[in-house]
Amino acid sequence: MPSGCTSSVSLNSWNGGFVATVRVTAGSSALSGWSVTTNLPAGAAVTNGWNAGNSGTSGAVTWTNVGYNGSVAAGQATEFGFQGTGSAEGVTSTCATG
Repeated sequence: MPSGCTSSVSLNSWNGGFVATVRVTAGSSALSGWSVTTNLPAGAAVTNGWNAGNSGTSGAVTWTNVGYNGSVAAGQATEFGFQGTGSAEGVTSTCATG
């Protein structure tokens, strides 16, 4: 497993909205903080989030850990989520440490 972190998104969608769950997984080293950028398709917007702080609500939205979930042991994972309007089909995520 590489060092750093990886992220994946799972969606629960309905007509006009969605809930996304993002899983942040530590690589071969523990994390002392992380950030994830989710790239939302045109027309999608974040209305609420939990277990992470966000910068922006549409397009490229950056999420950062909160105090209680920044430390992740090597090979372990934490999750955060957000609710939005529109369709998030095709949303991508990129994880970074720090």
